[in-house]
Amino acid sequence: MSKTLGELARLVSGEIMGDEGLVIRGVASVEEAKEGDITFAVSEKFLRIAESSKASAVVVPSGIDNFCKPVIKVENPRLAFAKILEIYAPAKPEPGGIHKTAVISDRVKIGKGVTIGPYSIIEEGSIIEDNVYLSGFVYLGREVFIGEGTFIHPRVTILDRISIGKKVIIHSGTVIGSDGFGFVRKMNGSYYKIPQIGRVVIEDNVEIGANVTIDRATTGETRIGQGTKIDNLVHIAHNVSIGSNVAIVALVGISGSCKIGSGVILAGQAGVTDHVCIGDNTVVAAKSGVTKDIPSDTFVSGFPARNHIKQKKVKAMVNRLPELVKRVQRIEKMLGDK
Repeated sequence: MSKTLGELARLVSGEIMGDEGLVIRGVASVEEAKEGDITFAVSEKFLRIAESSKASAVVVPSGIDNFCKPVIKVENPRLAFAKILEIYAPAKPEPGGIHKTAVISDRVKIGKGVTIGPYSIIEEGSIIEDNVYLSGFVYLGREVFIGEGTFIHPRVTILDRISIGKKVIIHSGTVIGSDGFGFVRKMNGSYYKIPQIGRVVIEDNVEIGANVTIDRATTGETRIGQGTKIDNLVHIAHNVSIGSNVAIVALVGISGSCKIGSGVILAGQAGVTDHVCIGDNTVVAAKSGVTKDIPSDTFVSGFPARNHIKQKKVKAMVNRLPELVKRVQRIEKMLGDK
């Protein structure tokens, strides 16, 4: 695949500084770029690296005026680079129809242009809309709904009565609709299982990473809002409600009945205890532990999670403890001598 710098600039509505006819044959990071590649840079550090790299062209912020290489200037270089990457990305698999080894109940409705890969299983009452792609070894339980244009990678398990919206992407190893962790402890110390009879609803344009588990509700529903992006190895417990355009990074755990607002970012290894509400557009830093409600438009960190500025002050004080202990010991010694 080859495109001129001018063609790429028009794709991203950017301004060219340099040769419009320059041929771009690939995309790469600033560290790995070679002649014929385009890369992107935002910070001063990476702009310097990009200038000394072998890249033929660079996507840069619109405020850049002097640069030693041809550039495309845009307001959002990361977004522009993502659009350019789509041009050079490997083509998606073509529709392949229904493989002869797939096991499909007679009571399944299948739309047009659907692909069902080898050894996939679809139970009775399920509905698969147009242009859905099910890779090999996918399992759909009873009364599952899969919306138009959804792509499901190999070895995904979607259990009974789950609803998946349009243009959802689900990566390998994910399980949706497993039982929530619901038990009552009896007087003798053993546990009595609480039936989990609810469902999971995944709204449109959600992407779910590899080896994610999303538990069905005890009653009612667990819901993942439109446009939310979930990284690998995330656990979302029963009756959790997640708003739209939420970003959940790897190894996050969300306990039962939490409500996560729209636009929230949960960074890697963050944990949220049960029945907590996190307001819209809040950022929870990596490895934070959320133990109580957090209002909208807040940045929290640490354990327990608190306002990030306060948390930094606490950490600074903790770092000074050895010095403070020594000072106290010296004072105690002086007072003791008197």
